Amino acid sequence: MSLTLEDALRAYAKALNTLNPAPLEPILAVDFHYSSQMVFQEITSRDTFLDYFRVKLQAIEKSKATVFAEMGKMPEYFRYEPCVVVAQHGKDNLVGVVLGEVESNQLKRLDFCIAPCPSSATRTGDYPK
Repeated sequence: MSLTLEDALRAYAKALNTLNPAPLEPILAVDFHYSSQMVFQEITSRDTFLDYFRVKLQAIEKSKATVFAEMGKMPEYFRYEPCVVVAQHGKDNLVGVVLGEVESNQLKRLDFCIAPCPSSATRTGDYPK
């Protein structure tokens, strides 16, 4: 079975919603890349990302912050691409949108963006658990 971009992003959303990186681990490419418009340096490996992501999830859990990762669609070049709409402290307090790239049946890249504005995404009400 082929990994679709929507399936890969669903795994990311599930990991955020459950504060557990397990759904992502088996689908990440060894040379996986992660960038965030709020962080200066791009992460360029699977292992480095997982180390970063585990610490991030632990910090969210420890702070008792509420994070919501919702499946969505982002308009791009006259079509809609899957994305994850991220909110914090409430489902309507949108903080970013996550875009991705799948290559060779693995998740190759995730980009956490504050621009384009997360409110420009079409929201689905689907919060994977």
